[in-house]
Amino acid sequence: MSVLSNSAAKSPSPTATAPKAAMKTPMRLPNDRWKPLEIAFWLLPVAAYFLFPNHLVLVSQIMIVGLFALSLDLILGYAGIVSLGHAAFFGLGAYTAGLLSVHGWGEPVSGLFAAALVAGVVGFVASFLVIRGQDLTRLMVTLGIGLMLFEAANKAAFLTGGVDGLSGMMVNNLFGVFEFDLYGKTAFWYSLGVLFLLFVFLRRLVNSPFGMSLRGIREGGKRMPAIGANVERRLKVAFTIGAAIAGVAGALLAQTTQFVGLDSLGFPRSAELMIMLVLGGTGRLYGALVGAAVFMVAQDYISGLDPTYWQFYIGLLLVLIVLFARGGIMGGAEKLVQRLKPAARKEEA
Repeated sequence: MSVLSNSAAKSPSPTATAPKAAMKTPMRLPNDRWKPLEIAFWLLPVAAYFLFPNHLVLVSQIMIVGLFALSLDLILGYAGIVSLGHAAFFGLGAYTAGLLSVHGWGEPVSGLFAAALVAGVVGFVASFLVIRGQDLTRLMVTLGIGLMLFEAANKAAFLTGGVDGLSGMMVNNLFGVFEFDLYGKTAFWYSLGVLFLLFVFLRRLVNSPFGMSLRGIREGGKRMPAIGANVERRLKVAFTIGAAIAGVAGALLAQTTQFVGLDSLGFPRSAELMIMLVLGGTGRLYGALVGAAVFMVAQDYISGLDPTYWQFYIGLLLVLIVLFARGGIMGGAEKLVQRLKPAARKEEA
């Protein structure tokens, strides 16, 4: 009996060793290595520079709007915060860069940092109101913030130019060397560089433990506190980062066009942004870029064919995507690839 009792005391029970083994097992994060398709994707705008030299302005605006869509994708696609007033931060960034330029500070890179700071601070303050409710409440709060900032900019015409817009911007040469010309060459590379850097940042962020926790909050926010996750803090951080990146996008548009219109704060811009995410697919990052490109190209092409009723065809495209490609263009492409893989394996066998 003594030998059996001693051996039983020395050998740990399975229930005692299980937690220790689980603690030693590292959490698996998504693979953040760059895939060949991703590299090919980022070579597309470089190819567009040489293939479409007369459309550099349009391609630059597509990249800027794509950056704007990325900022909303972080908030909506990963954190699950529905927003219809995201243009407020876009407009704040645009007016920040524009006012700095009008008053003699036309250095572009520092203007981006200033725009990110202003939009991020306002986004942080607004996050305390946004996270208090659920989807419908957040929708109304973000819409209300956007409408208030729009009317504030409209009333402060002495500062913002009101409905006439803010003109008279003088943007200095990029790094003191590259001039913003009418052909849009400097604006093209400037927009592409900023977009790529912030995309890499967001890509690392969403594939980090913080990004995984945002997905957990989106899928089941009530369960996350049970594992020790501070839901409110993570939502505030995500909303602030999204607002700051939207401010950078607004500043980019202001600097490359050297004009800021009141519509940068308007509700239609927020609605169009939501359409772009639906087209491309939320929670994928690349969906935001694809949706922005498809929407901008379709808008430019269809409005040229039918300037009066072009929105009808955009609406038809949106309905078809929602009905036949759940998860947007990227979601439909992923499902198509999954269906083709078993068929390819059967043919090999």
